[in-house]
Amino acid sequence: MTVMQVGAGAAPKRSFQEVWVVSIGHALTHWYPATFYLLLPLIGSELGLSYTEIGSILTCQFAAGAIANIPGGIFVDTVRRKGLLMAVSLFWVGFPYLVMGYSHAYWMMLACATMVGIGNNLWHPTAIPWLAGRFPERKGLVMSFHSMGANVGDALAPLAVGALLTVLSWRDVMVLNVVPGIVMSVLILTYIGRISNRTNAAPARKPAGGSAQRLRAFASLLTDRAVVTLSVGSTFRTMTQSALLTFLPIYLARDMGYSPLWIGLSMFALQAAGFAAAPIAGHLSDTIGPRQVVTSSMTMTALILLAMIFAGGTIWFVVLIAVLGFFLFAVRAVLQAWLLDATPPDLAGSAIGILFGAQAAGAAIGPICAGLLADRYGIMAAFYFLAGTIVIANLMIFVTPSGLTKGR
Repeated sequence: MTVMQVGAGAAPKRSFQEVWVVSIGHALTHWYPATFYLLLPLIGSELGLSYTEIGSILTCQFAAGAIANIPGGIFVDTVRRKGLLMAVSLFWVGFPYLVMGYSHAYWMMLACATMVGIGNNLWHPTAIPWLAGRFPERKGLVMSFHSMGANVGDALAPLAVGALLTVLSWRDVMVLNVVPGIVMSVLILTYIGRISNRTNAAPARKPAGGSAQRLRAFASLLTDRAVVTLSVGSTFRTMTQSALLTFLPIYLARDMGYSPLWIGLSMFALQAAGFAAAPIAGHLSDTIGPRQVVTSSMTMTALILLAMIFAGGTIWFVVLIAVLGFFLFAVRAVLQAWLLDATPPDLAGSAIGILFGAQAAGAAIGPICAGLLADRYGIMAAFYFLAGTIVIANLMIFVTPSGLTKGR
């Protein structure tokens, strides 16, 4: 009801430039973790880490994000300076990787990964509801462009780092990486800050009620069936994604003998396919509803993962990486838009906090579970694990209330 009233009002025409600026910032929040995925095999070799220890570094990062997301979402709903929050988040993501570049201790890697998890997950409860509020009638499309920013960062980072590693050490790359984050933080702070100042000059709609009432409203989200099923489904989907991004470069390096440059190209293919899929999925979500898009994409993801297991060690394994990316990354924005349709606008940040908290929990569990399986049964066991988690994710989508699929 509230969403329809906002959309039906005299909403001013928004410049899509806002979407591009925030999406570029989103690209950098993914640039740093994507860089780290490619550097992990080198870090693991230098520090003498096992598969489980490598997985535990990512587990610390995503576990911290899972813990920080929900209080972060509540905090975002009460703070109006969205540009400042996005800038702080972006800087907070990049700086710990700079520290890692000078570290020689496993425990310091864990500590820095924890800091990254906290900073990275402040971005989504801020940026996603902000964009949805600016473009209420085109949530699916706008979310897809924001998601494309993630794919750009995830795709270009391994490509650039793979090339840099031919002439620089992984530590030099870590140090250089802090520069784009600082530049983009300043741009976000000034550009979004100007828009926020113009918006804040108009009468502001204060959050209803006091702290107790807001906590009761937040508690109602935790019992909402759509919020719960979408969040749990996203948890298992993200388990698939995080374990894949952790162990795919390791498999390509150790089992297939690929150089860092060729690993970077393979990871680029994975993310570039996701970049192409995002606007298609967003448009289809706005027209036919998100359920059909999500279920078909997850089904194809499971089938392609099984095909990759049988194609292991051959060129077909590499070819299937790009096909996998098209379907695996297509549904991220669709799930976000679906959740926002089922959530009151004044609780949008909290809802996104719940979603990304659940996803961060899945991302934390995925790498270490896959690492334990790889240490015990061989690395291909990790890929069987990926296929199982995406199937469970799809089952959760089937039990999400169907009436919400046409909520736009």
